[in-house]
Amino acid sequence: MGKKVKKESEPPSKDVFDPLPIESKKAATVVLMLNSPEEEVLVKACEAIHKFAEKGDENRSSLLGLGAVEPLSHLISHEDKLVRRNAFMALGVMAANNDVKRLLKKLDAIPSIIRKLSPEEDVVVHEFATLCLASLSVDFSCKVQISDQEGLEPLIQLLSSPDPDVKKNSVETICNLVQDLPSRVAVRELNGVPPLLELLRSEFPVIQQLSLRTLVVVTTDTDTRATFREEQGFDRLLEFLCNKEFSDLHVEALQVLSNCLEDRDSLQLIHETGGLQRLLQFITTPTLLDIQTNAVKAISRVAQSSENRKLLHEQDIERSLVELLSLEGDSLRTATCQAVAAMSLHLASKDAFRDLDGIRAVVQLLGSEGGEVREAAAQALSSLTSSNQLNSYAVYEAEGDEGLVQQLHDVIPGAVAHAAAVLTNMAEQEVLRCSILSHGAMAALLEPLQSADTHTLVRATQALAALACDAEGRADLRNAGGLVPLVQLLRSNHKEVRRNACWAISVCANDEPTAVEMCKLGALDLLQEINSSANRRNTFSEIALQRLLDSNLSLKYSLTNTLAPTDITVDGFYDPGQARSGQRVLTLEDLSKQPVNQRRPVIAINAKPLDTVSVDQSEERQQDSPTETRTASVLSSKGSTRTPSKGKSKGRKEDEKLRDEDESKPQQEVATVTEKPWMLPYDAAFHALVTEATKTILPLHVESEQYSALARLVSEVMGGAVEVDRQHDFLWELHLSELRYELQSNIIPIGQIRKGTYYHRALLYKVLADRIGVSCSLVRGEYNRVWNEVLLSVGTPHYPGCQPQPRAHLVDLIHQPGRLLRANTPQAKQYQTI
Repeated sequence: MGKKVKKESEPPSKDVFDPLPIESKKAATVVLMLNSPEEEVLVKACEAIHKFAEKGDENRSSLLGLGAVEPLSHLISHEDKLVRRNAFMALGVMAANNDVKRLLKKLDAIPSIIRKLSPEEDVVVHEFATLCLASLSVDFSCKVQISDQEGLEPLIQLLSSPDPDVKKNSVETICNLVQDLPSRVAVRELNGVPPLLELLRSEFPVIQQLSLRTLVVVTTDTDTRATFREEQGFDRLLEFLCNKEFSDLHVEALQVLSNCLEDRDSLQLIHETGGLQRLLQFITTPTLLDIQTNAVKAISRVAQSSENRKLLHEQDIERSLVELLSLEGDSLRTATCQAVAAMSLHLASKDAFRDLDGIRAVVQLLGSEGGEVREAAAQALSSLTSSNQLNSYAVYEAEGDEGLVQQLHDVIPGAVAHAAAVLTNMAEQEVLRCSILSHGAMAALLEPLQSADTHTLVRATQALAALACDAEGRADLRNAGGLVPLVQLLRSNHKEVRRNACWAISVCANDEPTAVEMCKLGALDLLQEINSSANRRNTFSEIALQRLLDSNLSLKYSLTNTLAPTDITVDGFYDPGQARSGQRVLTLEDLSKQPVNQRRPVIAINAKPLDTVSVDQSEERQQDSPTETRTASVLSSKGSTRTPSKGKSKGRKEDEKLRDEDESKPQQEVATVTEKPWMLPYDAAFHALVTEATKTILPLHVESEQYSALARLVSEVMGGAVEVDRQHDFLWELHLSELRYELQSNIIPIGQIRKGTYYHRALLYKVLADRIGVSCSLVRGEYNRVWNEVLLSVGTPHYPGCQPQPRAHLVDLIHQPGRLLRANTPQAKQYQTI
């Protein structure tokens, strides 16, 4: 037998490295291993980084500093499944760090992450890829990029994943994305509503909560609400609300319900399924404050339509809301007041709230510390009192007017605006208006009239107009200095503010003192400027200008050259001459302070004796400023002597102290109180003319005879008839110059004029006619031509038993005094021009 020869073993290959187990306790070493070409090393390095990053944000920051993010962002696309999975695990945990998010955005990692959401990927990859997107989707630019990369569709598909972590991360990402409108629409288009509803049945509360939060946002879209109904969303929602185990999530569920109830179809559906009764149970049953609050908010949403309000009224919702007003909690009270405001748009509900004493309960909330509660309470009262005098009176009986006036000083614009609206509604009744004014409402409106909030300005001017409809309110407004901010509102660029300011001025212009004061403040110029603009002019601006002029006839005549028969002149009227464009018309007092000049004299009217003027002005001062009157009476009694009674040393000391204080007051203050205001001199001659006209003209019963007799009286006083070709010999200018220097004033009382031409005679005719009740107008033409027009019925009537059509006639006061010239005839035109 041959001997076997033993075969020698082959030596190992020279290019193969023996396996080397490495243990490292340094993160930097592991980060370096991320660049290894060996898959086993990469798997272990990613796993180690994942565990290290899970320990806290400080570790994540450390890994970022060591440069771990960039290689990990590449490894999530590695061809090896295990490497890819571990890289996602590491990156998903690290993405919770804000600096890591910023770097991932810079590295444009989002497209790579979205690509790994495909169904064939490992569930662990899905979990950490969605975790990464959940962290990144908080940033706005990342939201946009996720949407642009069509990341929403795979995320919606993953809502049906068997893994709860994948569901949680996916719905969280979607919740972040739908904060932007395009994504809300995309969720509906990608059929995302059904899986979101399915998540309500999840055994994990966090998933349920995220699903509800997403539904709260997406159901703000009308089409999404329609899809919600089609997918039996109400059934799912009511099923959720009926489960007491989910009570901590009922707040979000009610918010979804509140959104859906904006639609009429949704309300009908929920009513048919018994959901409305369930909603009312949340209101009436004591439960968590937030749940009740959101239930009431849902009721407010329901009450936005008239049909829904009728349905809620049939459910006796008013009683439940009134009961809630007495509960604690600012959020609940605010929501309840808002629901009361919404339901009060229904007429029967307004009466129901009053009958249930709900108005008193709302009034009490005006004194709340919470600003939102005060605002909502005023809003509720505004709705309750709108076009309802009984409710306005109920607010007054609850002493709400004082609280509302105080609320005009509130720092919250909405609270001020609603309070002003309530006062406007209440001011329709005189008793309530007087009560509101007694609480200093006009002074309280000063601050709102200067607000930067346009809604507040609109409401404040409306309240001012409502309160200024009588003399007392206008006097309060003048004394409070409210005319200044009111006139300034005419400069507003906001159409509604300017429009309401015009209306308020038109109301305030109903008496002469207020009208004169507003003219001094520039209201007339501003209104003329507004009315000259096609864009800024409005009906109220035209009314305001007209009323301002109607309350100051001197100004009206100067600017418009016409006084209608309805413009009745009174003492204090004057003719300053025709005003040029842009020229300011001075008051009589300002004109009296000017030195005598060669300009056209001012003709003034005053038949009131001085003693009568003094009494009237004293009464007016007492009405306008009771405080100043009391002060004046104290100062005027300083010179009186008092004999103190024996044994009253304390009183004597107080008297001496008062006297010392009085003597120490500046002389200027005393002079201010005792200084007499300027007054127009009494015109006795004009007074006598009024008396004579009354005796001689009024007994005449024929209109034409009255007109002619008055014309002859005026002509006789003013120098008699003057022939046309002899007018140059009628030296009326010399006569007026002599009067001016005799009186040392540019103001000439009309009764002292003995030689007058057209404009003197026509003015005298007008003022005398106004005193005795004879109707006529005053018209100024060109070249000092002024005439009076009267309406006279002449000729035969068109129908038996009817009066002839009245026709305008000019009254001849200078050439043939008493002659009545038919308007628009050659004789009338000659009188107007020669």
